[in-house]
Amino acid sequence: MLKDLIILLFAIAAGLTASGITANLYRLMARKADSQSEKLVYYAVMVIAGPSVLFENATHSFRTKACSAMAYALAVAITCYWSFALGLMVLSVSIHFH
Repeated sequence: MLKDLIILLFAIAAGLTASGITANLYRLMARKADSQSEKLVYYAVMVIAGPSVLFENATHSFRTKACSAMAYALAVAITCYWSFALGLMVLSVSIHFH
């Protein structure tokens, strides 16, 4: 059981790490999405960068008291689940190419 918990936490950490790296690289390289193709790229990047962006926005809203504790907990739960799914993909790719 402990092994499964460690894998779960590692997958969440790997997904959140991949999300944060993707989000920050996009912020460094991209400008505001104006054209249709830029919006398409933005949405494609947000599939990977979404957990990091969601967690950052939810934390900011919670600190400024713009959302309730329950809404913040829901956002954190969604972030963890999304990061877990991304982390499984990262681990799957790393195992495949190893």
